[in-house]
Amino acid sequence: MGKKKPVKKYASSKNKKNRLFIFWSSPSFVLVSLFAVCLIFFSAIALLGSKNPTGSLDSSLAIDNTSEEQFISQTAEYAKQLKETYGILPSISIAQAILESDWGKSELSVKYNNFYGIKGSNPDQTTVMNTKEFVNGEWIEIKAPFKVYESWQESMEEHARLLVFGTTWNTNQYATVVAAINYKEAAFALQKSGYATDPEYPVKLIALIEQYNLNQYD
Repeated sequence: MGKKKPVKKYASSKNKKNRLFIFWSSPSFVLVSLFAVCLIFFSAIALLGSKNPTGSLDSSLAIDNTSEEQFISQTAEYAKQLKETYGILPSISIAQAILESDWGKSELSVKYNNFYGIKGSNPDQTTVMNTKEFVNGEWIEIKAPFKVYESWQESMEEHARLLVFGTTWNTNQYATVVAAINYKEAAFALQKSGYATDPEYPVKLIALIEQYNLNQYD
């Protein structure tokens, strides 16, 4: 008689399920799974961080422009801190920020955190943009280099320092603004000191201060 061929034995579905259960519940699989989850989590964080336009700022440094009241509240707190250091009336700091940055919505303020239209000369720290100046009784459009800041707080502090220490060509240029005892006096002092070319500049500042009761922060 010929030899019987060996019968192949196949694992039952029950045995397969048991093996799969052992594999899924093994320490090695758990560790690998945890590593994969962590890798995905931190990759997502890195991706979100790379989309931050300022690159190094956290959310606490971002201005909230959801409302005029919120803009005032955020800038007022920092303006009061700056008053302790530099003596600038918060109502003036806030009103100028509103007027110059259009409530933090202008391109210069949104992209470059420049709330006061402060110009600069270093190409590495400025951006050239169009602006309007009132010259010889009429408005003209020119291109000018404006300073770029890491945060709006940095912009506010440099504004305070500019008023206190003046310009490179005249350290006392804004001395009358700093010495002003109230917002009206300071507003007109800004115009006379050459901060802005707009002949209506002080009137606009005073109107903002009185409309939103900004002198309460002084």
